[in-house]
Amino acid sequence: MGSNLSSCVCDDGDGGPLKPRLGDIPESCVALVLMYLDPLDICKLARLNRAFRGASLADFIWESKLPLNYRFIMEKALEDDDDDAFSMEDLGKRDVYARLCKPSLFDNGTKEIWLDKKTGGVCLAISSKALRITGIDDRRYWSHISTEESRFHTIAYLHQIWWLEVEGDIEFRFPPGSYNVFFRLMLGKSSKRLGRRVCNSEHIHGWDIKPVKFQLTTSGGHVVSQSHLDNQGHWILYHAGTFVSKDSNDLMKIKFSLTQIDCTHTKGGLCVDSVFICNSGVGKGVDCFCR
Repeated sequence: MGSNLSSCVCDDGDGGPLKPRLGDIPESCVALVLMYLDPLDICKLARLNRAFRGASLADFIWESKLPLNYRFIMEKALEDDDDDAFSMEDLGKRDVYARLCKPSLFDNGTKEIWLDKKTGGVCLAISSKALRITGIDDRRYWSHISTEESRFHTIAYLHQIWWLEVEGDIEFRFPPGSYNVFFRLMLGKSSKRLGRRVCNSEHIHGWDIKPVKFQLTTSGGHVVSQSHLDNQGHWILYHAGTFVSKDSNDLMKIKFSLTQIDCTHTKGGLCVDSVFICNSGVGKGVDCFCR
């Protein structure tokens, strides 16, 4: 035991033993510890020294952070990207993780996918242009507005209508876990005036009479919820429901909708940006990913 101890502690030349340093820890040992940390902490520790940086590159660390079906997700991420001419096989798992954390458009730019940097959870955004909106082609009712407040740079704006119906669906292989579905909506139309954001509430009416109905349908069931729209000038995520994926190889079809079809009154002044689907582990910081 004494010989083992003396081999680990060296003399500093002044008669005192040198204390072990972080750089003396073998990379393989560091890598085993890093595997139990979340990705952001791994990246922070990689800046400590060469040993930690080298250990942070180990494929087995990042493969444990990637979704089980990360190859399918990478195919979606590269679908509309002409700049990514490389093969995924040429990348280390850390580079694959970093690439998937970068939001990527697919389906002709109407959908976007990325991984949450902290949890590795899958996030999807679906543009208003990919939704089926009753009367969307009639300019008396709806118009498309360009804006920097949407990740798709365009939203659907409702002037006035009797029958509100917005529907959409997506087929996707979701990694196992629980997922939340949100509609991103705002009452009022925002713009810039003298460099400041202002909200025009001219067309807002009819939302205080009856609530909006949100519906979510999967092979596992049907969820219905209701909510009054009453927060003017702010983008709000309205929860449409939760579903569970059990097998990453299953191609799940998710259907979602928002309706207000009480024809006793008109309603207007509503901005529809997108539908957002995220792993429930993403948590309360979800809204920052929608902008």
